[in-house]
Amino acid sequence: MESNLPAINATFNLISTVLLMFGYVNIRKGNKLVHRRFMIGALISSTLFLICYVIYHYSAGSIPYPHNDWTRPLYFTILIPHVILAALMGPFIVVMVTHAILGNFEKHKRLARFVWPVWIFVSLTGVIIFYMLYIR
Repeated sequence: MESNLPAINATFNLISTVLLMFGYVNIRKGNKLVHRRFMIGALISSTLFLICYVIYHYSAGSIPYPHNDWTRPLYFTILIPHVILAALMGPFIVVMVTHAILGNFEKHKRLARFVWPVWIFVSLTGVIIFYMLYIR
């Protein structure tokens, strides 16, 4: 099971990315209920990712990048902002979701303008990092 966790993590990241995109499209169309459902799905998917990620890295530790070619600087260029932003995202997502639950939609919307693109970036670069680290 442990060896499958990186692929499962990448799948959760990809699912989160897709759900975040559909959530965005639906709020732009004014479909608040559909938006809420997609965003709850993204929140669940991202939470499941985080649980699996912690389990995997608790047992496997840090995984060094295995290639010493032109992709190495590219990998670290993607990895470093990914890690920093991922570490910062949790509290922002909690606050943003709390505003939505409490009906503070103006505060939710203001925060989402920052949080949503970063959440997309972290989810999508998570898939790219998986590919570069385990597939390539």
